[in-house]
Amino acid sequence: MNEMLEITIWQLVTAYIFIVILLAIVRWRKIPREKEIIIATLRMTIQLVLVGYVLMFIFENEKMIYSVIVIIIMEIFAVYNIYKRTKQTLSRDLKKIIAFSMVSGTLFAFLYFDFIVVQFSPWYDPRYFIPIAGMLIGNSMTGITLGVSALLEGFTSRKKEVEAALMLGAPPSKASQGIVNHAFDSAILPTINSMVGMGIVFLPGMMTGVILSGAGPMDAIKYQIAIMLGITGSVSLSVILFLYFGYKTFFNKHAQLNL
Repeated sequence: MNEMLEITIWQLVTAYIFIVILLAIVRWRKIPREKEIIIATLRMTIQLVLVGYVLMFIFENEKMIYSVIVIIIMEIFAVYNIYKRTKQTLSRDLKKIIAFSMVSGTLFAFLYFDFIVVQFSPWYDPRYFIPIAGMLIGNSMTGITLGVSALLEGFTSRKKEVEAALMLGAPPSKASQGIVNHAFDSAILPTINSMVGMGIVFLPGMMTGVILSGAGPMDAIKYQIAIMLGITGSVSLSVILFLYFGYKTFFNKHAQLNL
């Protein structure tokens, strides 16, 4: 297969024309988003350049400790981002469960993917370890964020329904079953939609990257199917762990709604 085409700095600069077009559109439509667009573009560029230098260092100095440190930073940032993106106030217990679910679900899925599915050699090979861990953690972060929002919104909007079920003798698990199921469905739906549209509506990023690097399409497809299944497992496990333990924080020890 052909080697990957190299993009020069000037070729890369020409791609920023799309940001100029976007700025022109929002100004024309009088949508006050110029500042956010400029900041987002600058942040994206600076962050990716910095990450590029960090990855160059890690790839050239292949050590287990570097790969482990990177995944710890990813997990911490993901948990912090879930706290920050949730509009409602989170209780201390719910925050602990979010952190536990995020770390447990993604680590289990990632280690299974590492040692059973792909079998990296060595197991901490940063060229596989870091990008794949990033995809699993990033998608699980989105899933749990959606699950948290749906759970909080469900208990707020359906408070009377839950209290009525409790008064009729239903245990908390039964009284909140509809809310938990809806939260799980909301959290997992984006992942299911990605699988449905993949290959027809769009070519996923990893598959595109593998093809651009010069690998054959069938090799790229095998990697993409494996990583998509890994993402699905990671999101499902993280979200169900969060919901299984999370709904219990809405009830006190007397099985009364604690809102």
